[in-house]
Amino acid sequence: MQTRRQFFRVTAGAGAGLALAQAPALAQKRELTFFSWNHFVPASDDELRKQAEAFGKANNCTVRVDTVAHLQMPAKIAAEAQSQSGHDMLRTASADTFLYENLLVTLDDLVDKLGKAAGGWYPFAAEMNQTKSGWKGVPWFWVSFPGTYNMAHYKKAGFEPPKTWDELLKQGKVLKKQGNPVGIPISHCSDAHSTYWSVAWSMGAKVLEPDGKTPGIKSEKTERVIEWYKELYRDAMEPEVLSWDDAGNNRFILSGKGSWIHNPISPYNSALANKQPIADDINHHNSPGGPAGQHSAPPILGLGIWKFSKNVELAKEFITYLFRKENFDAWIVASNAFNHPPLKHFADHPIWARNPKFAMLPKEAEFAHPRGWPAHPNDAVQRIDDNYIMADMVAKAVNGMPAKRAMEWAEEQVARAVKGQLKVS
Repeated sequence: MQTRRQFFRVTAGAGAGLALAQAPALAQKRELTFFSWNHFVPASDDELRKQAEAFGKANNCTVRVDTVAHLQMPAKIAAEAQSQSGHDMLRTASADTFLYENLLVTLDDLVDKLGKAAGGWYPFAAEMNQTKSGWKGVPWFWVSFPGTYNMAHYKKAGFEPPKTWDELLKQGKVLKKQGNPVGIPISHCSDAHSTYWSVAWSMGAKVLEPDGKTPGIKSEKTERVIEWYKELYRDAMEPEVLSWDDAGNNRFILSGKGSWIHNPISPYNSALANKQPIADDINHHNSPGGPAGQHSAPPILGLGIWKFSKNVELAKEFITYLFRKENFDAWIVASNAFNHPPLKHFADHPIWARNPKFAMLPKEAEFAHPRGWPAHPNDAVQRIDDNYIMADMVAKAVNGMPAKRAMEWAEEQVARAVKGQLKVS
């Protein structure tokens, strides 16, 4: 469809009758549709829609932002991919860009332009969006996954925040007896992914070998991870972690009972927004490490454009608009530091220094990896997460299945994911 500028260029010097004949076409606005999630900090979605409206007014179009609960997204994205119809743009997560590589527009020029303008991309964010056939997503933001703890409970127990997962286990046993257990989800939620990959890497375990094709689960190190989970579940947590959704650990820490969770800063932001006194007691520390070092698997979110979209160029213009410094800055502020920029120049945003409880968050980028590491991300990684293989392996073990049998089950499931035999659940 012609833009207004193109229309006047084509009709320059033409008669008034021709101009009148074209007038109805001018009244028809293009509509760009964007499929995203319900953000954990609602003000972030408010700011996104505000920017979408401003972009629409400036470009004689409308931008419709449709959001759903994030755990519904994999199935809905799969349905759009299957029918090759739906939205123009989508918020990608983890290795969606690899799973749908052949259906996503290549964005090399756009990513190059945005990266050069703002100091380059963090490697872990870039890896999750750059496939063998090119950039299939623009890294949009990542979410740090620190330890989040109740300072009052820790002070009562005489503890400092844990530096390692083993130290958390020791502390958790005491804290549970004190009436303040710790909480890590062992369930079908995305937080379970972030924690499992982080714990496994820190203990030297892996899910895939570096070639990305060979399952790497069956090992003494994975067995140690499972035994750690079993002991933590039995002696430091409560059975509710087996049924938590991604808001479960938030509710747990905000209730005043929980002492520690592995989670982004959303519960703290929620407490601030709702003027809950517990906000004074909540603080954060860097994600724990282990004998293999300090590692983290933060959620990495991107912006993709479907090949079947009729508004590819408009979508690219909208993405460029979102990355204007004034817009991206406003979006970070709206999220109250939840949205972490994947571009290095944005890391100096004053919001990190404004609140001492946020000061350590940018450091999480120093030990972050894309899911699948030490393998490069691939479509199997997304199937592993979408089917909750690692969470189910741990759940089977804490419910009585011997660790070796649980590993064998997971190894078989990962092998099927590599072969493409597992679909989005």
